[in-house]
Amino acid sequence: MLKWTLQKIVGNKNQREIKRLSPVVAKINSLEEGYQALSDDALREKVADWQKHLHRYLPLETATVRELELMDDAALEETAATLNARLDSLRDEFPSIPTATADIESIEEAKRVFRDLEENQFPAARAKYLDQIMPEVFAAVKSAARRLCGQTIQVCDQPLQWEMVHFDVQLIGGIALHRGMIAEMQTGEGKTLVATLPVLLNALTGLGVHVVTVNDYLARRDSEWMGAVFKFLGLSVGCIQSQMPPHERRSMYDCDITYGTNAEFGFDYLRDNGMSSSKEEQVQRGHYFAIIDEVDSILIDEARTPLIISGPSTISNVEQYDRYRPQIEELVKRQNALCTELAEEAKKALEAKDEITAGRALFKIKLANPRNRQLMRFMEDPDTRRLIEKTELSMYQDAQKRDLFEIKEELYYTIDEKAHDADLMEKGRNFLSPDDPEAFVLPDLGVEYAEIDADSSISEKDRIAKKEALQKRLDTQGEKIHATSQLLKAYCLYEKDVEYVVADNKVIIVDENTGREMPGRRWSDGLHQAVEAKEGVRVEEETQTYATITIQNYFRLYEKLAGMTGTAETEAAEFHDIYKLDVLPIPTNVPNIRIDHNDQVFKTRREKYNAVVAKIREAHDRGQPVLVGTASVDASELLGKMLKRAKIPCKILNAKYHRQEAEIIKNAGQKGAVTVS
Repeated sequence: MLKWTLQKIVGNKNQREIKRLSPVVAKINSLEEGYQALSDDALREKVADWQKHLHRYLPLETATVRELELMDDAALEETAATLNARLDSLRDEFPSIPTATADIESIEEAKRVFRDLEENQFPAARAKYLDQIMPEVFAAVKSAARRLCGQTIQVCDQPLQWEMVHFDVQLIGGIALHRGMIAEMQTGEGKTLVATLPVLLNALTGLGVHVVTVNDYLARRDSEWMGAVFKFLGLSVGCIQSQMPPHERRSMYDCDITYGTNAEFGFDYLRDNGMSSSKEEQVQRGHYFAIIDEVDSILIDEARTPLIISGPSTISNVEQYDRYRPQIEELVKRQNALCTELAEEAKKALEAKDEITAGRALFKIKLANPRNRQLMRFMEDPDTRRLIEKTELSMYQDAQKRDLFEIKEELYYTIDEKAHDADLMEKGRNFLSPDDPEAFVLPDLGVEYAEIDADSSISEKDRIAKKEALQKRLDTQGEKIHATSQLLKAYCLYEKDVEYVVADNKVIIVDENTGREMPGRRWSDGLHQAVEAKEGVRVEEETQTYATITIQNYFRLYEKLAGMTGTAETEAAEFHDIYKLDVLPIPTNVPNIRIDHNDQVFKTRREKYNAVVAKIREAHDRGQPVLVGTASVDASELLGKMLKRAKIPCKILNAKYHRQEAEIIKNAGQKGAVTVS
């Protein structure tokens, strides 16, 4: 009660934070009013002065000791003069800096002092100065936006008139981003414009600022659109696009501000650190500050997604997948038939009120095929769902787990969806290799080699031949086990039109977060080849991993990190624990008149989809445009069919129709339009 009363009086933490920022916003607006009297050149001169001050802290590029030893006196004097020019610019702030003379020892001592300052003093001095000039820089950016009003800018080859000036809430968002927070702003509140404030401020350092977007189109659009402000104030803007050659990438990273997707930034890092053989081949120049758009999608949803650079494998066993595919296909059919029998057994047991038999039968189906349609129908009944959960709990509570192992051995294989794995049981192994019980047992080389060496009756030549035969058997059996394991995963865990689509006789992975096709990307460790064999398309050569990093680990490389999204407060604890990022919800510029209804939960998919179709019809009859978001390609197709059956015209946007994306989106807001995505 006391906590509630205090919140009513002084507001919650976020409200108090925004109140604390109000004087800073007032100062920015006051400065911007004064800047309106300045000429364009005078405004740019201010920006250049800030840059000049901050560029003093940039890394120093000078000759190595070896290069100094090869120089004559004139060259040494020139090197010392260049070094002193930088040191003189810092001497008022760091009086202890020495003056370099034209000898190697003096130059090396000056370089050592500079490096020490670079590691221990410059970061704090840079951060202090940025905080000091923040109101002035934000005012300059707002003034530049005001001066651009009425001008036409080319954005993605289309003319677009600039008509934006920062609101107060956008200034608050900019302050939050500069301070390394996540600004939660509602859709339509102008996050793209908000980013211009901290981006330009931090780009003055010359260390490079990366703005991370969710796709290539947005990266290009924002770099050209917001780039108008940056270029007006004299800063350079670059944009990384897929398929861009290395020399172009290098020039883009050399810009003050670089736009691109998380995948492009991550893969460039992998190429630089895993494949480049010299500094000249590297394209990135550091990781100072990144602002991530749709930060919850990138840092939470895709956090554990590995970025992998792979190449052709030295060992080719492509034909193995086609060879074992018919056997695995038959194995899956046998297991599905077994699940049907178990479902019938469970149905009879439930009718006879025999909960123990019903529970065991249903739990077996869950182990054998968690996506089994009959199991899904059983689980629609809450009592049956509880019975399955109770049976499962009793199995795992047993320390010996005898019952669990017995049940598993009655199946051909078991599926663990959480671990994304399928495990072949003894029954399955016997089905695949009835004549060879040792087919799925790898020989113990150590023991077998020892036995061969201990047999004195074998000649040296025969001993070598036996060891080679043993090694060959190990390789053959290893390849068979690997191929059957991956094929089993392909059949049991990877569903067409959900995890992938088949187009132009190729298996193309579908991004689970965006629903977009990812051409050129392939699953590693033979899984892609297994899916290709399953779908009957040409099985391409296996690949091996050269370099890999997760999205989470890549963004931890940055000295400063910030983000923007419309939905971050629900994951605030996760952002703080993993990335040390706090979330600040920014109020809307004007009161929000949209009505946000509570979620509705349905017992079954059928009931849910029928309710969705009824709601769409209601809105469609009023002429309202409707956008429906689905979780997979399969779900979007199913809903599309239901809408067509209900005689509601709709457009489907998924990985199958990505080429028509621009046209579908263009018409999505028209009167009565229904778009399923």
